[in-house]
Amino acid sequence: MRSDVPGGKMLRIYIGEDDTWRGRPLYQQIVERARKEHLAGVTVMHGICGFGASSRIHNARNRRIREDIPIVIEIADTEERLRAFVPLVDGMLTAGLITLEGAQLIAYRRT
Repeated sequence: MRSDVPGGKMLRIYIGEDDTWRGRPLYQQIVERARKEHLAGVTVMHGICGFGASSRIHNARNRRIREDIPIVIEIADTEERLRAFVPLVDGMLTAGLITLEGAQLIAYRRT
């Protein structure tokens, strides 16, 4: 989301903590690829509980029995740039969900 481009979108990628790509955690690979593509920003969040296509509940409540905890990756940028990024991410996923949602740019500052 550059200051000269109105609007913006949020790409959300839902995966499991145990998901990997080329021997490394998938969420890390996605973050690194988004950075390489110069996308505006990425945040990775741990879920507390959730389920996906298998309908099997994954729960972080009992840390001694860690299951494949849900991970949500949010990537902010313009719709055009995010749509161009989707095929790159889709090629990394064996399971998961990708959504593209509207976002209103309020502020984007560099430190």
